[in-house]
Amino acid sequence: MTQTGGWNRRFWIMMLVALMVRLALAVGVQYQVSKTPGRLCLISGDAEGYWELAGKLAAGETYSIHTPPRFLLRMPGFPMLLALPRLIFGDKPFAARIVLALIGTLACGLTYWLGRELAGETVGIIAGVYTAISPTMALFSVLFLSETAFAATMLASLIAAAKLARGLSSTTSVTASRWIRLSLLTGALVGLATLVRPTWILVGPGLAALFLILCPRPIGLRGLLGGLICLGLGLSLAPWTYRNFCVTGHLIATTLWSGPSLYDGLNPTATGDSDMTFFDQEQLMLTMSEYDMNREYRRRAMEFAIANPGRVISLAIEKQRRYWNPAPSSPQFSNPTLSVVGWLTYLPLILLAVVGAWFARGDVWLLILTLAPVLYFAALHLLFVGSLRYRLPAEYPLAVLSAVGLCQLRPFHDRTTT
Repeated sequence: MTQTGGWNRRFWIMMLVALMVRLALAVGVQYQVSKTPGRLCLISGDAEGYWELAGKLAAGETYSIHTPPRFLLRMPGFPMLLALPRLIFGDKPFAARIVLALIGTLACGLTYWLGRELAGETVGIIAGVYTAISPTMALFSVLFLSETAFAATMLASLIAAAKLARGLSSTTSVTASRWIRLSLLTGALVGLATLVRPTWILVGPGLAALFLILCPRPIGLRGLLGGLICLGLGLSLAPWTYRNFCVTGHLIATTLWSGPSLYDGLNPTATGDSDMTFFDQEQLMLTMSEYDMNREYRRRAMEFAIANPGRVISLAIEKQRRYWNPAPSSPQFSNPTLSVVGWLTYLPLILLAVVGAWFARGDVWLLILTLAPVLYFAALHLLFVGSLRYRLPAEYPLAVLSAVGLCQLRPFHDRTTT
């Protein structure tokens, strides 16, 4: 594929379109929620918690929420992002939505960058345009939910991994210091994304293992680079881990919410959708520490899974249906129009990704860095509850694979091949 300088102007047009769409949605969403006094977001629940934690960070108060206090309920990345506009503008949700619109626009730019790094300028701009105009991506950009912020940080880590993979696979001579810097940066950016969504932590060791297996370099260098990725991940998570140790007396690199989340997906009344009413009803934290509560719910979930393998399988099928559903499953968005819009934007993404995967089947790193994220989260949500929200961040790199597929179809194929 050719590297066309003329795409520079188109890149900035794409970024402008992405920003304008998100700013318009920020106005629309704020107008909609303001019609109900006290309402904060279109999708209630997590949004209020993030907003409260951001307010505490902005005010310099203890990072905790609820009574009894939960100190490790949420990773600090997204609340810290929301805390910035709260610190500058005060309790102004619209100002925060503007900041989130900028982050959403940045995610479109990072999608372009990943596409350019893996497959060239044309693929990058096509992928960026899709993310810029995708109604679901644009809408979630201005909600007080962590999906878009996570997508941006996740894309940054994938770009660093792509640079490292492409460099190690080339015959160009590069100094060892560059490999060291890129490896540390890859791990650190995986850590940054983990500070927004904890499940990304497994990607650090995963990438280290993949470089050890796939990298066409001496085994010693491969082992060193893999170790440096893990070191960068550990260093970026060290302040949060140390804080958690001071609070709980245990080395916790992420949160103490995996137990209840797992039990939400694996319990006698589970449906595949989230229903955390059991947590409020049982009030385990009145008699247990946050650490022990997390372990107890994890134990219950495992006991249920072992005793009910058939039910676990049927729940997994329902969770996957919800995960791959084109339209949001939330009651606020359950109407035919949104369902049609979801299908019209999602079906081409998936079909073109299949085409792209076929034509890129010889490019292992392109497949790993674009397809693996959506499959990774799908696997996780065989156990945890399923929702479009958990798939959405992975659609950004998947758009790169779809752009590869589109470029193989005429007239794009004739214009992008030499």
